[in-house]
Amino acid sequence: MAFPQRFLDELVARNDILDVVSSYVHLTKKGSNYFGLCPFHNEKTPSFSVAPDKQIYHCFGCKKGGGVINFIMEEENLSFPDAVRFLAKRVNMEVPEETGDRESGRLRQRVLELNREAARFYYQNLQQPEGAAVAAYLERRKIHRKTAMDFGLGASLDSWDGLLTAMVAKGFTKEELLAAGLVVQTKQGRLYDKFRSRLMFPVIDIRGDVVGFGGRVLDKSEPKYMNTPETIAYSKRRVLYGMNLAKKSKRPNIILCEGNIDVITMHQAGFDNAVASMGTALTVEQTRLLSRYTKELVLCYDNDGAGKAATQKAIELLNGSEFSVKVLQLPNRIVDGQPVKQDVDDFIKNQGPAAFEALLSGSENHVEYRMAAIAAKHNFADDQDRIAYAAEVSELIAQLPSAVEREVYAGRAAEQSGVSKEAILLEIKRAQRRFYAKEKKIQQRRELNPADQQQPSERSFHYADVRSAMAEEGVIRLLSRDESLFPLCAQLHHEEFSSPLLGKIYGALLAQQEEGQSSHVAGLSAVLTPEEMSHLSLVLQKPESLTNAQQALADYISVIQASYQKRCGDKETDPLLAAQERFQIKKGYGGKQV
Repeated sequence: MAFPQRFLDELVARNDILDVVSSYVHLTKKGSNYFGLCPFHNEKTPSFSVAPDKQIYHCFGCKKGGGVINFIMEEENLSFPDAVRFLAKRVNMEVPEETGDRESGRLRQRVLELNREAARFYYQNLQQPEGAAVAAYLERRKIHRKTAMDFGLGASLDSWDGLLTAMVAKGFTKEELLAAGLVVQTKQGRLYDKFRSRLMFPVIDIRGDVVGFGGRVLDKSEPKYMNTPETIAYSKRRVLYGMNLAKKSKRPNIILCEGNIDVITMHQAGFDNAVASMGTALTVEQTRLLSRYTKELVLCYDNDGAGKAATQKAIELLNGSEFSVKVLQLPNRIVDGQPVKQDVDDFIKNQGPAAFEALLSGSENHVEYRMAAIAAKHNFADDQDRIAYAAEVSELIAQLPSAVEREVYAGRAAEQSGVSKEAILLEIKRAQRRFYAKEKKIQQRRELNPADQQQPSERSFHYADVRSAMAEEGVIRLLSRDESLFPLCAQLHHEEFSSPLLGKIYGALLAQQEEGQSSHVAGLSAVLTPEEMSHLSLVLQKPESLTNAQQALADYISVIQASYQKRCGDKETDPLLAAQERFQIKKGYGGKQV
């Protein structure tokens, strides 16, 4: 174990989960628990629960859960050791660390320091004659000097090892340069700069750390854009370019666009609420980051095929979330009488900030956008196309939660297609009936197989013996709620559990007791994976009365041991299973893995 259990127990005790989670999520008390919108997935109805008495959280929607350490790991994108350090710093605790974790934390810190020095190196290049080509490119793109300074723009040299040489001279090792993704190693072991002859965009997270870089070529060579690979400090799924500046904006929303240049142009034009993803479609992790600063998003992607596809994916991801979503469609530019597609950068430079502000004010909500996309596929002069449109648009409108919304958009669909509003509303009702019928069939299949409802959602945790596993869950719940019951488990061993995971949890709880520690389930984050902690939080959310707890525990133990004896008997009658069991014991695997 990387950290002493006593230290982790104190850390968990001093970082009350309600206090920690409340700094990220608005919670409302309901009974003994607190509920809010889950920060880990998009939802409009609160399904995220915090149980202060158990010091755990659980989301009934996405099924994630655990203790305060798991919450920080997930929310801040940190490893277990780094999450421990984060919480220790929060309450001014000194962290006792072992060599492996100390080295991991030190490497991440060194990578961040290296990135900061590299950003300074690139920025200084831009001010030197060697950076003249990049400076000229910025001038052509009408990016002002102050804007370049605000974003820390820089220039990588037309050199194989300019950055490598400069950083080694500052005391950084080649291993650290590789870990930061700033250099590439050949098969022969030679190192060279990853970024050469490019306009450099430092990627700065919301804490102000330079976590990575993007680089753009100055000509038409490929690849046009190049980004830092995944590193110990950088995950493109969790970062938004420009978010460190946009989080300070006074505007009521955040604009999502496609590229770094678009973000820079928009900020320069006064739209300081613009951000962009780094070479990836919008991700759940990015929406969680956005939810800290706004509840209204404006999608402003390019108006080409790729941009429209990105818009559609983002809408699908955000559908049913707490965000109010609008879509800003950029009009084509007319050149020599022909329509030419344009991006945000083109539009603002050609039409000006006022024209973009007008577009922003008139941006459509996502339902209008999707209805327009459906209409564009159909010819309303053709009866079959009108029928097809009515069917497709009704499927979309049927998904809207508000009856008023369905009424309004049914009217708009009718006006556009020439089909009566009554007919559209009838199609919507049919679509709803089909949806409910499908859901009912799924529920009926579940009810016909009640054992399936008890199975964990994570297939790797599948219960081979559901009856025994339900009793095993009961034992864990009782022990986590009443430590005085532990002596009654003297004759119950974790090897007798049918579920390897539940046996592992039970063994960990026993180990805490044997070491004289309190049985804090939140403290098990050190020995359980995030997925295992999520399952444990679900187990603990199930009801369990402490009335007649001793008898209930005895009954559970009886079921577990009877099932174990049956499994052992089955193995004795199967020569192959018996041989496998003997082999495991001989090899020192210990308990049975059933």
